[in-house]
Amino acid sequence: MTKVAVLGAGSWGTAFSMVMADAGCDVHLWARRPEVCATVNERHENTDYLPGITLPGSIRATHDPEQAMAGAEVVVLTVPSQTLRDNLGGWAPILPRDATVVSLMKGVELGSLKRMSEVIAEVAGLAPERIAVVSGPNLAREIAQREPAASVVACSDHEVAKRLQGLMHSKAFRPYTSEDVVGCELGGAYKNVVALSVGMAVGLGFGDNTTASLITRGLAETARLAVALGANPITLMGLAGLGDLVATCSSPLSRNRTFGEKLGQGMTVAEIYASTNQVAEGAKSCKSLLALAEQHGIDAPIAAAVDAVVDGRMTAPELMEAFVTRVTKAELD
Repeated sequence: MTKVAVLGAGSWGTAFSMVMADAGCDVHLWARRPEVCATVNERHENTDYLPGITLPGSIRATHDPEQAMAGAEVVVLTVPSQTLRDNLGGWAPILPRDATVVSLMKGVELGSLKRMSEVIAEVAGLAPERIAVVSGPNLAREIAQREPAASVVACSDHEVAKRLQGLMHSKAFRPYTSEDVVGCELGGAYKNVVALSVGMAVGLGFGDNTTASLITRGLAETARLAVALGANPITLMGLAGLGDLVATCSSPLSRNRTFGEKLGQGMTVAEIYASTNQVAEGAKSCKSLLALAEQHGIDAPIAAAVDAVVDGRMTAPELMEAFVTRVTKAELD
């Protein structure tokens, strides 16, 4: 059995541990809090993030990252994107020498404007062929309930992507391979920002025409930036682009859509943070994605408006007005 270490026991980290265990891997899950480890090991449940879901008995949890990674051939990172650099700084010295590192994180680092794979390469000193990303329409609870789903595992080395594909393919989870790491990462990061805008529209009481318009224009905005950074535009039409965007914008299980919906209903950012233990990555990444777009001369009106709402410089109703009243132009401009 291939040993896999999953570092991060939130909802997605726990659900992905189930995917790997179902595919036949020996999974060791690292949790920041010892009490989470205890419930996983003793009750086979993560009551904080996936209550009611029974975990495979083969998943073992530990509070010790060195124990989790000892002998692991694959190390999966699934912590909030803005905490990756600090966490990985402590983990890098104990990463197994030949392990492949897989990122499940969807964000762009504030300040450096680096994608998660770039942060991993910089902090851990890893070559691109040792870093992969997984991205797609993968809402954690549905994955944990073993509802059929597909995703993309991307690595610059096609053989590494193929090996990982085999390690995570189960009866309920179908991974596809890609070499377009940039496209997969930007699709995954940007969809969270678009989902915030869609959630605001829902919170304000608008219907499907409005949300479909935001989703579509959000995809165009994502593609403009991704292509400028070297991505294959077809990637944005696939699972890591359109697929992830539709799932995140359409489902009440989406943390980012829910965050946006609460903004649309009049809650403040501080009130929303106080009401949940879940992280809405888009609320952080909107600023870094906007800065990345500006750095490359890319028009990013949705990211700009979402950032303004999160910062308190604009209200959700003003965002919707700004979306409709922008200067008209040809769709493909």
